[in-house]
Order: sequence, then structure tokens, then C-alpha cells
Amino acid sequence: MNLDWDRIDHVTKVDPAESLPRDLSILRGTDLVMVGGSDDVTAENTLRAVERVREATDVPIWQEPYHPSHVSSDTVEAVDHLSIPAVYNGDSEHFFEKHLDLFTEVGSRPEETFGTSLPVVGGLIADRGREVVADLAEQIVGEGYVIQNLDSKAARVSGVETTYSTEQVAGAALATESFYGFPVFYVEYSGTYGGPEDVEAAARYLDETILLYGGGIDSAERTHEILDAGADAVVVGDCFHDDPERFRVTIP
Repeated sequence: MNLDWDRIDHVTKVDPAESLPRDLSILRGTDLVMVGGSDDVTAENTLRAVERVREATDVPIWQEPYHPSHVSSDTVEAVDHLSIPAVYNGDSEHFFEKHLDLFTEVGSRPEETFGTSLPVVGGLIADRGREVVADLAEQIVGEGYVIQNLDSKAARVSGVETTYSTEQVAGAALATESFYGFPVFYVEYSGTYGGPEDVEAAARYLDETILLYGGGIDSAERTHEILDAGADAVVVGDCFHDDPERFRVTIP
């Protein structure tokens, strides 16, 4: 599914290991749902979360897997894209090594990547070989990613030991579009509000690449401040799980 980003300004991040709000009708105002997390996430609970979101809304759903074990043929079929972060200020594992691992397992060990659906996917790999791998690759969306909160779980699991200056954020944005060619650049403050400075710095260098900002969006005022600074969309996660009524007011 190709997205019309001119119509998208609000993204909801759903952690499949967390409890979902009882009333998922609150998702009807969001424009895109990203499902993923690190701790206690499996392909099975990811699929359950995706299915519940599908029942509540018809918005596009991306899976953002932290590990290849979070992906199965069922999750691939259930979502519109796999969104894979490359964390610029993280360790090498979280910039390129786990991406190579994913493609290695898809290409040579489908039983490890696709788990319970091995008879179907394994047969496809055997019959169609590289074509299946190429089809999956077309479904993957690369994200240039900068994590700016050293105290966050995202920083801990990604090996982030230093944040970027606004100049470095701008440089990462420029590299994302002009060198790496990723379609998405994501500035992540993960639970804290970073303000508009990084967004303004990055937006100057992005024409085709989509700019996402996540972290501390818990009010209409913060949503509009970030969008006015040049972000294409805000990403809201914590208050979706913790305070659904506050989540509602973040939707423009």
C-alpha cells in the first residue's frame, strides 16, 4: 500500500506486549498504525495486536520489528509494510547488522524467520526462490533513525550512548535522503518532549523523505508545534496505552 503522506499527520505506535485500550475506536482519527517493540514481543502477540487494530479501523498498518523472530508469514500478510529502523547514533547491530541478519534468514533459513507457517512459506521459497525474497524486500520500508533520549528503553536496547546536536540531526536527515535513500527519517525522543528544534533542522534537508517525530506528544499544542516546525507526522505511543483520553486530543 502506497501512502499519501499529504493526508497523514498522526501516527500511532502500538506495543504488542502492552495492554491495548478496551475501546479501540479511538484509533479512527489516526492515519497510520505502527506495531512493534522490544521487550516481550513475539510474532504471535504482534499478530494479535494487528488483528485487533484491523477490526477497529481501516488505516494502514506497518510492523516495526525489533528482531527477525517478531516476523512470520502471518504478520507479513497482515500488515502493509515492514518498517525497519537504522539507528544512526546506535551501535552497529542496530544500524546494519540486524538488517543483514533479517535478509540472511529470509533467504537461507525461512523456518527461523517464518515460524509456524513454514510449510507454506518454505514451499514458496523452494518453488520461487529469489522471487519471494525480492517480494518481501519490496514490502520493507527503511527508516533513518535518531534517538535523542539517553534514559529511554529505545536508547538502551539500541546501544545509543550519545545524542546528536541539531547540526548532526540535520546531517543525518541529509544522509537519509541523498545517500541512503530511506523513505522515512524519524527523530525519536521516546517518552520526553524534545521540542521543535531538531524537526526544524531536519526539515530543511528533506524533500522526498518523510519526517516523523516521536516523544512526549500528549497535547494538541505539542502536536501542532511539531507539525508547524516541519514534521510530516507526529508519532504517539505512550499515552495511547496509558491515557486514551489524552491520546484523543493529540489527533489534529
